[in-house]
Amino acid sequence: MSEAADLKARQEAFLRAILDEGAPLPEDWTNRQAAGLAVYRGNYRSALVGALESTFERTARYVGESAFKQASAHHAITHPPAGWTIDEVGIGFDATCAQLFAKNPEVADLAWLEWTMLQVATGPDVEPFGPGAFAEATGGFGDEDWMELRLEFQARSSARIVETNLTILWKALEEASDLDRPDPRLAEPQGCLVWREGERPTFQLLAPDAVTAFTAMQDGAAYGEIVTTFAGSDPEPEQVQDAAMRAGALLGEWLKEGLVVGLKT
Repeated sequence: MSEAADLKARQEAFLRAILDEGAPLPEDWTNRQAAGLAVYRGNYRSALVGALESTFERTARYVGESAFKQASAHHAITHPPAGWTIDEVGIGFDATCAQLFAKNPEVADLAWLEWTMLQVATGPDVEPFGPGAFAEATGGFGDEDWMELRLEFQARSSARIVETNLTILWKALEEASDLDRPDPRLAEPQGCLVWREGERPTFQLLAPDAVTAFTAMQDGAAYGEIVTTFAGSDPEPEQVQDAAMRAGALLGEWLKEGLVVGLKT
């Protein structure tokens, strides 16, 4: 085995031993090195848990210190960061919360929102494609052009269906003191859209079909496909008109809020 290949094998064995206490140690290691690794492993996991605590402050406040530390340790062990920065340990933490707090779906919703808000805040600066620029770019559009219209949205903007009144819960958890927290459950699921206003991340609860439309167009769907989806199968002319008005209202909101950054060609 070459020197480079031997070094790579040792590094991989070391990493496996850090992440998995049951993984075999390198063959030539002594008890002293094994004890040192146990200390290193503990420090490594503490650093991951600390990163999660600083990233998910509201989630930690909501579930309590003990429950959050247990969830963080579980996530750090089962989902160690794969990239070069320890901050990536937050990826998928909402899914871990959904698993560990299955009877409290608001925990996963809150963790998703905290992570998404952070991602939006650190996203690239972009210039919104406002209503004026949009009107100028689409001034000569015919029916076919509108049906094939595709949009470019703010990087890292995101939306999903939630079961939680995140507006109320987010504000209630803003302060570190103990609060009389309202019941965060929604009577019916709603959508949550996260984006950036200038340099400030923000979010809004909205109708589930708005999330469906946004996600579809973010993934490359044409404006006409959204109208067709809203109209349903075998629609009457009135239903098509209502669907077009609904899609147009959403488009207007996206432009007003600065979510659109350009047209896809």
